[in-house]
Amino acid sequence: MYRFFKSKFYIALALLFLVLIIGIVGFMAITGCTVIDGVYMTVITVTTVGFQEVVPLDDNGKLFTVFLIIISVFVFAYAISVITEFILSRSTLKNIIQRKTLKKIRRMDNHIIICGFGRNGKEAAEKLQTHNQEFVIIEKDRNVIERFENSDLFFVEGNASEDEVLETAGIHNAKCLITALPSDADNLFVVLSARQINNKLLIISRASHESSYKKLKLAGADNVIMPDKIGGEHMASLVVVPDLVEFIDNLSIGGKNTNNVEELRTEDITSSDKEITLKELDLRHQTGCTVIGYKTPEGEYIINPGAELKLVKNSKIIVLGRPEQIKSLKEKYNL
Repeated sequence: MYRFFKSKFYIALALLFLVLIIGIVGFMAITGCTVIDGVYMTVITVTTVGFQEVVPLDDNGKLFTVFLIIISVFVFAYAISVITEFILSRSTLKNIIQRKTLKKIRRMDNHIIICGFGRNGKEAAEKLQTHNQEFVIIEKDRNVIERFENSDLFFVEGNASEDEVLETAGIHNAKCLITALPSDADNLFVVLSARQINNKLLIISRASHESSYKKLKLAGADNVIMPDKIGGEHMASLVVVPDLVEFIDNLSIGGKNTNNVEELRTEDITSSDKEITLKELDLRHQTGCTVIGYKTPEGEYIINPGAELKLVKNSKIIVLGRPEQIKSLKEKYNL
């Protein structure tokens, strides 16, 4: 739409320029005047200001003047209508960008929705970007959205607890929703609305108070994260077991070719329907990575599973390795 208005705008300018050229050349040819006089005669004619002619006009000059006035009236009318439409139309640049964003969001599938772009929302977005995950951000503060207009982030302006806003963000096709609003009450409303629209959606909610934990769980949140509690536990752990915590902090799960921990689906690493054991998979020998965890289809976690553990469908394994070993693992299984 913007290109359409832009093309009409340039057409109008071209027509105005063409009228001026026709007038200047015409007056010079008919009256024999100079270029300056031709410009002067053309301008006072097309603008209909009515000053006196520089040179007397014969019949041919008068007919040409009439012709120039008629075509200039039509051209000026067209130019004014185009410019007015361009300025007053709702299709401003911001609306055009928003429509393009919404068009891209409608094409998304299996993406993530982040509600709120505060401190926690930004951290979630940065982590998702390192993993090349598609996501949409719902934010009601226009000033926040405008600060990131030149970035590659996709924003939907509005209240995340409203069904229409969630649907605009593509909640029907989303795989996960992260609500990181500062108010527990707002997060609760978002969880309720999201779970009602898409009961298969993975919902992760932020909570500030322990009393909100059970409420958010009952509302439909799969996971409830309390940043303040996690931060306090982490600081206390640095006192009790500092070396262990520092070691865990150095295990990266994000970034390009820098991650040390990876989660793999069984279907991605087994080529047949036959259930194989970790010993038969032999990841340690083939890639250097070590299996440190196993998640059953029922959601049960097994830490440091044994070699005879069978990998069943819809299960996952968690592996540990140096960045080059994780890279080798991904290349082997085309991950």
